[in-house]
Amino acid sequence: MAVKIKTKSGMIDIDNDVISSVVGGAATDNYGVVGMASRNPVRDGVNQILRRENYGRGVVVRQQDNGVAVDVNIIVSYGTKISEVSKSVQAKVKYNLESMLGITANSVNVCVQGVRSVED
Repeated sequence: MAVKIKTKSGMIDIDNDVISSVVGGAATDNYGVVGMASRNPVRDGVNQILRRENYGRGVVVRQQDNGVAVDVNIIVSYGTKISEVSKSVQAKVKYNLESMLGITANSVNVCVQGVRSVED
């Protein structure tokens, strides 16, 4: 499924993989985020941190009438305040989707899959 944007010059289709890459990059760019986690940890490995090419496995994008709803699965660093890290991720994801792709994020749900120390 892709997001379709109609312009005066024609249609623009933005694939969910592109949206997942932008969301994953925005999420991992925040202080306190160790990495992206899989939305299905049993299948993909419980302790696996997703690399940039696999961000799609940690992000769920649902199209809505006037935007998208995004679920982001992250692993946070031990010793950080989880609520503040989550708020920061939400704000950065919403900003990047709007500025890079022109897509409105109606909701950004952050699921913290685990806590890791920096040495792990």
